[in-house]
Amino acid sequence: MPLRTLRGMASSTDLTVRADAPSAVPQGALQHHHRSDWHRLLPGLALSAALAGAGMALGRIEWLAAHGLSALTLAIVLGMLVGNTVYPRLAAASGPGVTVSKQNLLRLGIILYGLRLTVQDIGHVGLAGVVVDALVLGSTFLLACWVGTRWLGLDRQSAMMIGAGSAICGAAAVMATEPVVKARAEQVTVAVATVVVFGTLSIFLYPVLFDLNQHWGVIGGGARGFGLYAGSTIHEVAQVVAAARSISPEAADTAVIAKMVRVMMLAPFLLLLSGWLARDAERPAGPRALGKGAKAKITVPWFAFGFVAVVLLNSLQWLPASATAAATGIDTGLLAMAMAALGLSTHFSAIRKAGAKPLLLALILFAWLLAGGALINHWVPLLLG
Repeated sequence: MPLRTLRGMASSTDLTVRADAPSAVPQGALQHHHRSDWHRLLPGLALSAALAGAGMALGRIEWLAAHGLSALTLAIVLGMLVGNTVYPRLAAASGPGVTVSKQNLLRLGIILYGLRLTVQDIGHVGLAGVVVDALVLGSTFLLACWVGTRWLGLDRQSAMMIGAGSAICGAAAVMATEPVVKARAEQVTVAVATVVVFGTLSIFLYPVLFDLNQHWGVIGGGARGFGLYAGSTIHEVAQVVAAARSISPEAADTAVIAKMVRVMMLAPFLLLLSGWLARDAERPAGPRALGKGAKAKITVPWFAFGFVAVVLLNSLQWLPASATAAATGIDTGLLAMAMAALGLSTHFSAIRKAGAKPLLLALILFAWLLAGGALINHWVPLLLG
């Protein structure tokens, strides 16, 4: 084997050994290759894990939890603080592990996220709840793409990720959309920041809206109906829980189920988005037009299929409750590591450069979720009986 080939193998960060690798490579060299990879990844993985652990510990503080600040949100904040202070001196050693955290561990975390859901959740909100969630998701995302790119002049990646975060499940949706739209770290962080701002505002606003709805009667069904409204329009799961609990236990139960059904729509959303982007790239005037006769390659988010498979497995209730709880805890840790790694890769200067337009887009979407979401929640149950 040529010497340059061995050098290329030694510098690779791929953790797998090719099955067709020539037998002339000594076994000791392959073992050294694996040890070298792990030694390169370990500092970044350890740093991401430490920040994730700190974020999870802070997320258990009652005051922070009551205000909808989840472990994921806190992990990215801690990552940004470290990333813009001491991390530049550690980047050379920690970079490979941080990259694995925000890419590979993210996809694994999204797959295991399915353990929070079951197919039975759909039955709890009925057809009306599913239609409400689908209409809120679709209208919010399309509005984000239209307003963000046509009116505000944002790049398409930013508009889509802000739209996904507002339309589906906050930071987790932003992170899941990133591999499909191929966004940069600062674009992802700006999108997550908008989710944090307006999702946190929802925690204080929705109890007020519930009291007003008691007089106006825009949304029927009492606390249960308003819970469906909250679950179909608030950004993060943690924010849904915090807001709905301030209303009533019945509202909280319905809101969480509605939110889980909305989260379940993440997988088909990613598949549709990937197909849409590939088709758009084939158009001569498309933003990423290809050469004549070229075919766009669909970026298949394979982890979305894993997500669906885990949801189906969890629906069978074969796993003991203790195993599911342990796996869910591991999943939170993986997602927190991904968020921390994203924060480490983000520079405040890039966020400042993004300006006020992403926040303005998120504000417009927030207004739509409040007003348009209320209209959808008013009419769909009436039309479907």
